[in-house]
Amino acid sequence: MSREGARGRRAALVLAGTGVFWIAATAAGILLDLPQRWRGLFDLMALAGFVMGLWMTYQTWRARQDDER
Repeated sequence: MSREGARGRRAALVLAGTGVFWIAATAAGILLDLPQRWRGLFDLMALAGFVMGLWMTYQTWRARQDDER
């Protein structure tokens, strides 16, 4: 198993997990009639997860670019 492949899979899991969390948190907020503050907090947490996943993807891409040189 290559190191870059493992990094890519980890980034994909972070992005997919964040998406599932965001959908579940949105549904829970609607079903439980949570205040907008809580829903906004869940949105910010999801945003942070997506940014982290994109950063991990960028790092993996840069590592592959450096290996080709």
